[in-house]
Amino acid sequence: MSYVGTPVAWATDDGLVLSQPLTVAWRYESDRTTDLTPAADDKTAFVPLASGVLLALNAADGKLQWKSETGGEFSASPVVDDRSVYITTRYTEPDQNHVHGTLRAISKSTGVTLWMRTLPAPLAGGLAANQASVFGGSIDGHIYAFDKHTGLQFWSDQYAEEFTGQPIIAGNSVYFGSNSGTVRALDVKTGNVVWQYKTRGVIQGIAINDNIAYFGSADGNVYAFSEIRHKLIWHRRTGAAVQAVIAVEKGLLASSLDNFVYFLSLNKGSLVWRRQLPGRISARPLTSSDGALFTPFSTDSAIVLNLHDGKSANTLALGEENSSGAAPIAIDKLVLITTPHRLLAFSAPRQ
Repeated sequence: MSYVGTPVAWATDDGLVLSQPLTVAWRYESDRTTDLTPAADDKTAFVPLASGVLLALNAADGKLQWKSETGGEFSASPVVDDRSVYITTRYTEPDQNHVHGTLRAISKSTGVTLWMRTLPAPLAGGLAANQASVFGGSIDGHIYAFDKHTGLQFWSDQYAEEFTGQPIIAGNSVYFGSNSGTVRALDVKTGNVVWQYKTRGVIQGIAINDNIAYFGSADGNVYAFSEIRHKLIWHRRTGAAVQAVIAVEKGLLASSLDNFVYFLSLNKGSLVWRRQLPGRISARPLTSSDGALFTPFSTDSAIVLNLHDGKSANTLALGEENSSGAAPIAIDKLVLITTPHRLLAFSAPRQ
């Protein structure tokens, strides 16, 4: 089962080889792509477009399976399970200035809405889902857990800060980073705070491995927090706001707005290597056992770095200058990249 849109705690080897030659298998043209990352299972990509239009594209050939017009504008990246695609929108009532939100479950086979809930404010950033619940944080400081099957609210917490990042789930906790710089681990069943840690900037990326929480902050630091000891064990300074962190087999990848990628040791945060890319790195990279794929802004290529030494291992031509903040994703052995005017699917050339 795949929950794309909910980054896993540890990057796994799914057979994807990023360093091999990859060519465009198919493309879907659209001038309405967004900065929100598509969701996917092993057969279908679910792509959020402007004006609340969700596309279901066949992963094998990129053909449109269905289109759902939800109204409003998408406010967070979708997430998918074995039955539904969960999407969020924002909308404004006529003659009102207040922005409301919705969360809805859409049948991933038909595109028909199964249930919908209205919210006082939009959910933002992304959603996370486990077997029972879908989780999201809002711009008015709420964190919610909803029943995936009915949309009924299991619990909600209110904080005096905004949530616009991507939550993740590991074990019995769901992790949220706030715009004021606090990382919280919440019990998935109750919403109670298990632990929290305050940084000095917006939290943009969280990864969990071996009872250590790694997170990046707009204060320019990468942090490692022991969940067992409830104590910070190290932090490493980068040159600018950290946009993403990913734990891989032998280290921690961190991308920063100084245009550098940092590879740090997991136990001490020591610098193994760092590499500069030709543009700002805003989107979360896609990793495999042999490399990490980045989609820097203001370039017309996606770049694969070798995880061992950070050297360039591959380059994927996008055909246009990229300004999309959507992260690249994988479906089976396909790589899907969102650009301003299309969705590109890359694969190894057929023998």
